[in-house]
Amino acid sequence: MRAGVFAGDSLWEIVLEMDKDILSLLADEGHSFSKGQRLIARFITENYDKAAFMTAGKLGKTVGVSESTVVRFATELGYDGYPGMRKAMQEMVRSRLTSVQRIAVARDMVGDENVLKSVMSSDEEKLQSTLEEIDRESFQAAVDAIVGANHLYIVGMRSSASLASFMGFYMNLLMSDVCLIHDTTANEVCEQIMHIGKGDVYVGISYPRYSASSLKAMQFAKRQGATVIALTDNDHSPFAQESDISLYAKSDMVSFLDSLVAPMSLINALIVAVAARQPQKLDETFGYLEKLWSEYEVFTTVES
Repeated sequence: MRAGVFAGDSLWEIVLEMDKDILSLLADEGHSFSKGQRLIARFITENYDKAAFMTAGKLGKTVGVSESTVVRFATELGYDGYPGMRKAMQEMVRSRLTSVQRIAVARDMVGDENVLKSVMSSDEEKLQSTLEEIDRESFQAAVDAIVGANHLYIVGMRSSASLASFMGFYMNLLMSDVCLIHDTTANEVCEQIMHIGKGDVYVGISYPRYSASSLKAMQFAKRQGATVIALTDNDHSPFAQESDISLYAKSDMVSFLDSLVAPMSLINALIVAVAARQPQKLDETFGYLEKLWSEYEVFTTVES
């Protein structure tokens, strides 16, 4: 067994090692496993998408070994305990799971627990993790770029389209040259941003599973010389690899849907920060809007 292979490595290094070697490692070194370890290895090999989200106790019960055997297996394999192995496996499979696999795993994770509590607690954890890990300098750089943009383009496909629409709605109230790109094919998106260039800012929003069309549009914008901002989940997202500025928010709910709570909160913060940079314009804009809303009876009056 290769003890220490993963200990001390960064999370992404662990993920890369898992991605390349974990299944072959289990197969190659199977001869040195005990009977209980072979049961664990076989289950992980055949059901890694489910194993990645099991506790040590549940994994042990599933394969018929003790929890301590599972913990020792993870340690001997080179991880810093079972939580380290499980986290690395989750990072590996998270962006690969199909919707059917996500639904199956979600059922296992929630079980008979209160769904409302389980989902909202998970979202709360994502908000806290995002707040703790966000890079303040990158956030400020994104605000500076947006405030100074000649034109602001906002792109989000599939589930991220709702985020892009929300951001576009409020940025359009704060800026005069905002273009919200509609959720469509890569070629059609490029047609919508064909005039993008130096001095413009492109905001690409995508979370696992990443949108291929949105990524191609981001690559086009970058080639045209625009400043590219990625709103995504981590620095190994394909969107982060293409961006000039990246902002990360946690979005890793294992289900047929993506948790967008933390990304939405991040967008809220961006909007407020951009507004705070131009207080006089903000006052003038909303003073004018209030007159328009009143004149055209945009809102329903609530009787006291």
